[in-house]
Amino acid sequence: MPDQPPISSYGLIGDLRTAALVGLHGGVDWCCLPRFDSPSIFAAILDPDRGGSWVIQPDEAYTTRQRYLPSTNILETTFRTEDGEVRVVDFMPVGFDGKPPSRHPELHRQVTCTGGKVRLRIDFMARFDYAAGETRIEELRHGLFATDRREEVATLSGTAPFEWNVSNGRAVALLPVKEGDTHWLVLRYDDDDVHPVDRYDSARKLEVTAAYWRVWASQLRYTGPYHTHVERSALALKLLTDGESGGIIAAPTTSLPEVLGGVRNWDYRFVWLRDAAFTLAALEGVGHHEEADHFMRFLKRVCRHESDQHLQIMYGLDGRRELTERSLDHLSGYFGSRPVRVGNAAAGQLQLDVYGDVMATAEIWRRYHEMTDGTWRVLRPLVDWVSRNWRLPDSSIWEMRSGARHYVYSKLMSWVALDRGIRMAEAMGGDGDARRWRTERGLVREEILSHGWSEPKQSFVQVYDDPDTLDAAALAVGLRGFLPWDDPRTIGTVRAVARELTTGDGELVVRYRSPDGLSGEEGAFSICTFWLAESLLRIGDRKGAERIFRRMMNQANHLGLYSEEIDPSTGVALGNFPQAFTHVALINCAVAMMGVPTTNGGEDEVGET
Repeated sequence: MPDQPPISSYGLIGDLRTAALVGLHGGVDWCCLPRFDSPSIFAAILDPDRGGSWVIQPDEAYTTRQRYLPSTNILETTFRTEDGEVRVVDFMPVGFDGKPPSRHPELHRQVTCTGGKVRLRIDFMARFDYAAGETRIEELRHGLFATDRREEVATLSGTAPFEWNVSNGRAVALLPVKEGDTHWLVLRYDDDDVHPVDRYDSARKLEVTAAYWRVWASQLRYTGPYHTHVERSALALKLLTDGESGGIIAAPTTSLPEVLGGVRNWDYRFVWLRDAAFTLAALEGVGHHEEADHFMRFLKRVCRHESDQHLQIMYGLDGRRELTERSLDHLSGYFGSRPVRVGNAAAGQLQLDVYGDVMATAEIWRRYHEMTDGTWRVLRPLVDWVSRNWRLPDSSIWEMRSGARHYVYSKLMSWVALDRGIRMAEAMGGDGDARRWRTERGLVREEILSHGWSEPKQSFVQVYDDPDTLDAAALAVGLRGFLPWDDPRTIGTVRAVARELTTGDGELVVRYRSPDGLSGEEGAFSICTFWLAESLLRIGDRKGAERIFRRMMNQANHLGLYSEEIDPSTGVALGNFPQAFTHVALINCAVAMMGVPTTNGGEDEVGET
């Protein structure tokens, strides 16, 4: 098996309908077309032999560096050889309105020799439908035509007079360039014609796309010392939004493992209502409100179901509920981590906390937008449902596959759903059974305080009446405003997590240490680590908070991107990449470090005493 680049060696580009991972080695090793949750056309990150890729790199020894063009999601990779230097600029076009300028997704690559001379190798290996079938590549007058002989087609055009060597579904060309030479290559999906590359107007699309990203980034409201990190995190979150549906995916990849060689490999290319709510709250907190408008339209669509049916935790970008999980046994997996999964069986779980996440975000959204009758008609039934069903056991935020239980976090977020529903009803004079909601809110609170608190640990715990099992999600007691930060029970919970759920150096946090119905282990969770940093800050331990926060700043890759998890022994990035959750928590923590309350749904406000 060829060597596989580290997860952290990639950058992300996208057009607000799909995205691609581009490595330091010049390879597009992951891309699904035409949407985030479509089958892949390049999947070398999951199988370097079979998955498919599009590589542009020197045909000799080289060193490489990579950056984003300032305040954009346009990626620049520079190769230096003994004889010269070449710059490759990668982007997917976005119009001024934030939507792709064509119904056919495009990936543009500009090659410029900035010094000396270099011989480049271009290796194009499209593999449709997760590389499940055979690909035929044919050289035509203006470039390459690739098809799976069924429905999928893609074309590759270029400005240079390439001499392609085409065989076995692979096309390779050598391109000598000298200082001052510039060439364009354009991949276009679902177009039967191979057009001259000039027709794609790459230079203008680059200018328009750069302008869009810079205008969007300029609207960030954060002015603190971590502006570079916050801006990159916000830009990464924006890349995970779907400009058409308003949905926000958890990550653009599937099956990047939580431990190398392990089985905890999941498909994150769907709209988790929880993750989307967290993302919107973070973006609202730094001045971006439009994304919440778009998402509320998505939420209205998916909530049009029978009133007695619980809210699903995740949906497809088109709002579909059926996300059947299956294994792609023909792919070897990242460093042999199998199975490779598409779809996600967790879609069928009951997770009560989703209601609290949605309502907390809606409460933030209401401060900047008019709450229409139509929006309230969507939200009110969610509060009613929680008032009737919060006593049910569920699978909670971490999507345990060990059976439903009474998770403290789920009950706490049920309290949040009721609390925020009451606030909104009171503020807007909206109809709703506020009397019942207040009664149930009080009952939830009493139950959490009675059954979720551990005297021996001096902490809230993972599940009811289990005094020994901690969970980093209990930090929500303070972060979501269930108790004040100066309450001894909040402080005790923060201290317990710092004491018992951190790694050897005390700077990285694991979610929990209890059985969860799955084999194997997992790394430290980035979002939980940021949660702990913010919680320490809130209880007055700024020194401890800054120590953890600085550690996490050093865990970013060379572009400022984060995966879901970290191997605590090596610092290696693990899990799907980049992960929305992590970038959300970074933004919230950076805002808190600046001394401004985070808009995470709690904001130190307590609904009851």
